[in-house]
Amino acid sequence: MGIVEEAHNLKVLGSGDRLIVLAHGFGTDQSVWKHLVPHLVDDFRVVLYDNMGAGTTNPDYFDFSRYATLEGYAFDLLAILEELRADSCIFVGHSVSAMVGAIASISRPDLFSKIIMISGSPRYLNDVDYYGGFEQEDLDQLFEAMGANYKAWCSGFAPLAVGGDMESVAVQEFSRTLFNMRPDIALSVAQTIFQSDMRQILSLVSVPCHILQSVKDLAVPLVVSEYLHQNLGCESIVEVMTSDGHLPQLSSPDIVIPVLLKHIRYDISTA
Repeated sequence: MGIVEEAHNLKVLGSGDRLIVLAHGFGTDQSVWKHLVPHLVDDFRVVLYDNMGAGTTNPDYFDFSRYATLEGYAFDLLAILEELRADSCIFVGHSVSAMVGAIASISRPDLFSKIIMISGSPRYLNDVDYYGGFEQEDLDQLFEAMGANYKAWCSGFAPLAVGGDMESVAVQEFSRTLFNMRPDIALSVAQTIFQSDMRQILSLVSVPCHILQSVKDLAVPLVVSEYLHQNLGCESIVEVMTSDGHLPQLSSPDIVIPVLLKHIRYDISTA
């Protein structure tokens, strides 16, 4: 087993001709795709991996300077595709991984036939003429709470992010993967993501993008999906789903999986 494969818990399932890569967001791991994978394995080779820093990865491999920017994660993605000797893939990126896929596609557009973004955002902070959903004060309080008592923060953040009470299976699942992260790594990853600003690179993306968004999402206001649509340099399409929360593939699979499968199977010109 190679170092890339081992470090990211890389798995390839299924036997189809085409390659599809599923990339998770903050506080989760590849298990977030458990409702989607069974629908893909008959038609695709399905690639699952864990972002460095996830609770399932070896914390000794987490390089704080490398992952101080989203480019570090994009380099990892390109290394994974190289390890797989991929010619091209459909890339499905949730949350931060939507932007990671976009960054990676700028340097190697040949490796991506399309990018499907779920709950993606180029910037979480509000700015002049831009609504990201957060003020700096909000983020400072979030980081302070994470640093003060990580377990308590997880318990409060999970239901807000998922959109449900603590009793729901999806909230319990997100709480588990969130709590599995080492607290100092979780704080560093959160700071990198929430302080990121990828607006300037959107015009450089040339690969078709399918933008999927919950109608209600604590982390990503609805207007962000339209901002992506208007500012990406590529052909793009937006679909707003009736799901609630930032992890709809986990919390509302009955709504989200059919939408995802449609966008995976059909290109923008035929969707």
